[in-house]
Amino acid sequence: MGFLVPRGPQPSSENITKIRTRRAEPLRKMRCGAFRRQALEPEQIERLLEALLFVADGPVTVQQLASVLSVELDTVATSLSALDRTLADRGVRLVRERGSVQLVSAPEASAYVQELLGLDTTSRLSPAALETLAIIAYRKPITRAQIEAVRGVNSDAVLRTLMAKSLVEPVGRLEQAGRPVLYGTTFEFMQYFGIRSPDELPPLPDPDPSSTAAAPA
Repeated sequence: MGFLVPRGPQPSSENITKIRTRRAEPLRKMRCGAFRRQALEPEQIERLLEALLFVADGPVTVQQLASVLSVELDTVATSLSALDRTLADRGVRLVRERGSVQLVSAPEASAYVQELLGLDTTSRLSPAALETLAIIAYRKPITRAQIEAVRGVNSDAVLRTLMAKSLVEPVGRLEQAGRPVLYGTTFEFMQYFGIRSPDELPPLPDPDPSSTAAAPA
């Protein structure tokens, strides 16, 4: 024999819907970005830039960052400079190339990172690859024909090697007959050599005076 349990007044379906909507409101606001679309202070922008670059799976353009944060390009540039200074003594670095930025591990941590990830640390660039890479780094953007004019030998194979290692990539085409491919260095190039921007490349040595002296009459 069952027992009847007295029940109080039950909320209407309309009230139940209101209760559920009210409970879900904080999450809905977060999902729609209502909490993050407030005016941002410089310190907040710097922290958000660090977070965005941390989760990005590759380089991110300054334009993309400005769009996500709803701020001006100049504001992003200023905050990136501040973040660069903040990261100077940490285990990651901010690198820049052609209007894009990326977080990479610090050069001094490379051996430990390679060991953790099981990367091949025995692979080294050949003299020909280093020569070609130097030509591209200092003269980019540059075509294969221009590289070969400097080296004096065919550079197809070495270019393929450098692209396979993600140290060099096509960056455009030269506006002339045939529209040859222009090559430039990559973010991986800067990480490989431990620099944060192409401006940190060491200066080229002065030419040998004996090679530039005028020939005797």
